Amino acid sequence: MLSNLSALHLSIIWLGVALSYVVFGIAGFGTALVASPLLAQFMPISHIVPLLALLDFFAAATNLARDGRKAELSELKRLVPLMMLGSGVGALILLFTKPDVLLLLLGVFVIAYSVYSLSGYKPVGKLGPIFSVPFGLVGGIFSALFGSGGFVYAIYLQGRLDSTERIRVTQTTLIGLSTLTRLVIFLAAGVYGDFNLLLLAALLAPSMLAGVWVGRRITLKLSREQFVRIVNIVIFVSGIFLLARYFS
Repeated sequence: MLSNLSALHLSIIWLGVALSYVVFGIAGFGTALVASPLLAQFMPISHIVPLLALLDFFAAATNLARDGRKAELSELKRLVPLMMLGSGVGALILLFTKPDVLLLLLGVFVIAYSVYSLSGYKPVGKLGPIFSVPFGLVGGIFSALFGSGGFVYAIYLQGRLDSTERIRVTQTTLIGLSTLTRLVIFLAAGVYGDFNLLLLAALLAPSMLAGVWVGRRITLKLSREQFVRIVNIVIFVSGIFLLARYFS
């Protein structure tokens, strides 16, 4: 794989991955939205998903090591078991049905939600803890089906937490735990036996760290309103991405 990439190609990939992790550093998710279309120009999808899973896990671990105490433990206790259950359901759907309709429905829902949020309308009150059930399950299902459930957790967390830092750190922690599940699956399947894949991940690790660092610095300077607006824009792009996958 690396032998087919020129220095120019590697430079483009490096910068694209750095940009994707700026988004991750700000919102706590969204890497695939930026990185996948670019990486698909240079390598097969079968390499992109495990590559980003590896980088996402270490990006989340880096954030957790630095800011883990700022994560909202009560929300993690609610969401993680439901996320794991949802991942199991998603795997079954993937094995025994065609999840295309779910992709379409979620894409429409996500776009509608983000447009509603960006409109500036302020609903009364916060989401109650009971909403962790549908959001945790659906996030897990779509993480297993399509490798993209982070925006579901983002919708829930921004309806529950006031602090931008707590939202971001809790979000990245969830992504890390979700990605760990995929890492174990890929490891068991022998995907990481490919030395070229591991070498490319090592080459891209500095761009991941640089992107996360820049994204975190940007987040620290944002008000909650600015942060939520950026997250909702990323959610909107997620919806477009889902619909594009469906219609393609």
